[in-house]
Amino acid sequence: MFRLKRQIIWCDLSVLCGLLIRRVSAVVLMLALVFVLAGPAPAEAALISTKEEISIGRDVAKDLEKKYGLVDDPALQERVARIGARLVEVCDRKELPYTFKVLNSKEVNALSLPGGFIYVFKGLVDYMPSDEELAGVLGHELGHVVKRHSVRQMEKSLAVSLIFGAVLGDRAALLQNLAYNAIMAGYSRDDEREADYLGYLYSTRAGYNPYSMIMAMQKLADLENKPSYGIFSSHPEPEARLGRLQAYIKKDNIRPQVIVSGKSAQVVDGTWQLPAFFSAYNNYKPIYRAYFTAGALYQVAQHYPNLSGDYFYLTSDGTNMTVYYDDMAITTLTPADAADHGQDLAAFAENYVLKLREWAERRRTAATD
Repeated sequence: MFRLKRQIIWCDLSVLCGLLIRRVSAVVLMLALVFVLAGPAPAEAALISTKEEISIGRDVAKDLEKKYGLVDDPALQERVARIGARLVEVCDRKELPYTFKVLNSKEVNALSLPGGFIYVFKGLVDYMPSDEELAGVLGHELGHVVKRHSVRQMEKSLAVSLIFGAVLGDRAALLQNLAYNAIMAGYSRDDEREADYLGYLYSTRAGYNPYSMIMAMQKLADLENKPSYGIFSSHPEPEARLGRLQAYIKKDNIRPQVIVSGKSAQVVDGTWQLPAFFSAYNNYKPIYRAYFTAGALYQVAQHYPNLSGDYFYLTSDGTNMTVYYDDMAITTLTPADAADHGQDLAAFAENYVLKLREWAERRRTAATD
């Protein structure tokens, strides 16, 4: 009889333990799902430390450079690194060992790795040859690192692995695999929007053309064949993203602005306006030429608080004429531009400079009122 009672007791304990285990597992699983869906809010709750983040990124960077190789052009590598360094100076996460490099691939793409290892492909540099455009792209990728977008994705996957006991061996190997998965899976729309904004913010803070991010995004939208990762990852929605960037420009009262009408683009500042661009130059469509010009005038107003129209002048290369303010190039005018407005180049360029002097006088007067 005693044995029977003991057997019944052990049976009851076994059932009770099973119930407790299932309930605890359910609670833990629920907490894991909350973590996965909501993401780690406070930095101190992160499953991946900054030290681990840097180590992961460094390992993946080595594999990436082995796969593609770096462009054998020290001047180009130094130029991209210099642009990146200017952006890091104004970013919100300066403690990482950032590197900015050019991979030897014809792809028009860019990507960032955990820990601050940021790459552009040679194809993108060829497609966006100006520092201004590259600043927009690099600022976008820097934004992903600053906000730990790929690391947060890895932490969600890691949380699930921990719950189901998948982390029994090499944690470093698991994290590296999670990093590759995060890169190829791409970012959420919210992550891309945040990186777009930070690309605009950092490039403008660093003194680059405030239209840098818009130019970069517009050019990427113009591409027909796009890869499925890097800057193109998940839901590119170019029109919506461009609209938001335009809203940032308007909210921050960036002036002059650009008005697009059909295939032409015009620089305006209130009631003042420059002659519209109708023709392309040096592989830049009218809209890009207008963005460069508007951005250059914005930079002039920022760098030279005591604006004077006397500092605008013209130089000629024998075919085209370039407008400068002091030592800063504003725009280049071509015979096609002059013909679009029914003038010869010399007369058109002189009238253009007169319009710019008018703009400088208006800005100077407004600043003293």
